[in-house]
Amino acid sequence: MKRISLYLFVAVLSVTMSCQKNNKTENSEKQTQTEQKETKEESLKLTPQKTELTWTAYKTTDKTPVNGTFKTLKFEEQTGENVAELFNNLEFSIPVSSLFTNDDTGTRDPKIKESFFDKMIDPDMLKGKIMVDNEDYKVQINMNGETNTIPLKVEVSDSNEVTMTGTMELKDWKALDALSSLNEACYDLHKGGDGVSKTWEDVALEVKAQL
Repeated sequence: MKRISLYLFVAVLSVTMSCQKNNKTENSEKQTQTEQKETKEESLKLTPQKTELTWTAYKTTDKTPVNGTFKTLKFEEQTGENVAELFNNLEFSIPVSSLFTNDDTGTRDPKIKESFFDKMIDPDMLKGKIMVDNEDYKVQINMNGETNTIPLKVEVSDSNEVTMTGTMELKDWKALDALSSLNEACYDLHKGGDGVSKTWEDVALEVKAQL
């Protein structure tokens, strides 16, 4: 009777230890899956829907700003473990038709398209690529058949909003003839208090992306 009880005790002990082992294995697998899921969720994601490009041109000798944007910014969704990885080699295109300046008269946007962009080679589309090298950000822009690169200043907020800023010099894209055409079309509108009509050669760019 004692021998039977001993066998029974050993059997119960074996089953108990086996269950504990299985539970530990299952818990370990669940923990690994959770950690993998958390790591995946921590990856940053960049989408066109949460990215905005705005520009600021200038008129009059007082350098009065004129702000605008492009409603359409085309690029493939990307993910990365950090901001540099996310943006490096990001190629994009911008339809000029999506230009928007929120002008109440409804005349400014057509005038910019017709008097500025239509004077260029390939007036319908702007293209570019962002490049990152050791936290040094640059954007390569193709416009008017010319390709040039400008440096970008990058800031990242606590809420993972990335802001990139840079300045285009239109002469680098051989766009001064187009600029003169625009200034002629907007001659009176670009006059300041001194009566001088002026359209500046530099254009400020700003990209905001919510990751």
